[in-house]
Amino acid sequence: MKKNPVIPYAIIAGLGLIAVIIISVIGIDQRVAIQDAEENGEEQSEQAEGDGEEGGESTSADAGEEVYQSNCVDCHGQDLASGSAPDLSQIGNTYSQEEIAEIVENGTDGGMPAFPQLQGEELDALSEWLSEHQ
Repeated sequence: MKKNPVIPYAIIAGLGLIAVIIISVIGIDQRVAIQDAEENGEEQSEQAEGDGEEGGESTSADAGEEVYQSNCVDCHGQDLASGSAPDLSQIGNTYSQEEIAEIVENGTDGGMPAFPQLQGEELDALSEWLSEHQ
């Protein structure tokens, strides 16, 4: 009896089609779950903003860290100490929040460039977050 060499390929192709259909169905269900989670997440973040001081502090700290990651990490490093610029891991011992905000906004003669694009809430969140590093 001679075996047909096409049969294993046909079986593999059939299993592949079944796998694609199953994964597609699972993906559709996950898409709906993700959309629901995003809608609920927006409601939860609005509630966190409306909460008392505790919710505001964690949101502010997260916002400050996000601003740092977007603008400062290239020079000062991921851990605030491993970049080419000065160590910021204990900057709160040296400067107040207001002084940090002024340095970020205007820069220094020693090589720190000015970041005039950081204003308002972003600057406040960053300077508050950095001032907490003591």
